[in-house]
Amino acid sequence: MIQLENLSLSSSTSRSLRQYQAEVDGEPDFPSRVAKAKKIWPSKKQNKPFEEIKTKLTTMCAGAKRCCYCEDSAADEIEHIFPKNIYPEKTFVWENYLYACGPCNGPKNDNFAVFDLQNGALMDVTPPRNMPGKPPQVLTPPKAGDPVLINPRKENPLDFLFLDLKDTFHFIEWEDDETTRSYKRAEYTIELLKLNTRDLLPQARSEAYGDYKARLAHYIIRKNNGAPASELAKMKRGILSKQHPTVWAEMKRQQDKISELKALFDQAPEALEW
Repeated sequence: MIQLENLSLSSSTSRSLRQYQAEVDGEPDFPSRVAKAKKIWPSKKQNKPFEEIKTKLTTMCAGAKRCCYCEDSAADEIEHIFPKNIYPEKTFVWENYLYACGPCNGPKNDNFAVFDLQNGALMDVTPPRNMPGKPPQVLTPPKAGDPVLINPRKENPLDFLFLDLKDTFHFIEWEDDETTRSYKRAEYTIELLKLNTRDLLPQARSEAYGDYKARLAHYIIRKNNGAPASELAKMKRGILSKQHPTVWAEMKRQQDKISELKALFDQAPEALEW
């Protein structure tokens, strides 16, 4: 994951979201607000304001509308980072949206955890399911706390995560100390979204790594042969529009430690700023 571009909505769409949210917030108690959010979300997201929202969310995606979590599968679901069944007050909050794929959004669903504000302990606030296959019964607000899940709308996931480009192409916790909040957030995010345990994801990252290297090598060849600026700009856009942008970000971050990358970036130092 990489941090997503911070795009703004038009005043009319923002106003519509506030109106929709007011319908939820106007309910008299927490269970009623949860029920209201569940009831009106399916219809409201079909309204005209969501045409702009979907366009902006697509712009945030990598490649051809790839998931903002795994960066591999098609993003076809508006994901509530704070689940609306636990945080109904965030149902129609623009900063709580990103585009995700089913294999990411499904396991995440209503699963969520916070760091307790009083003692800092990691606390699961996922609502219990009283009956298999039935939606959870959410009767009380979640315990107050700071979210554990890394939020790419507000922070840089690579401050917490490290992608192994030398061997496994797995995400690893950036911190070594398992007791730190940063380590726990990285571990929780990796496990919740199954970023390493879906076999196709490490393979896809490995293939993206090879493609990024090939594209950069081709760019260097064309640059050395005097290609026009317009052609080089097009090649740059091709690199920056690929899926798995985390691989590219890590190539730049790790280039001093991987000789084949160092050789490439030494010939195209401008690419370190892309």
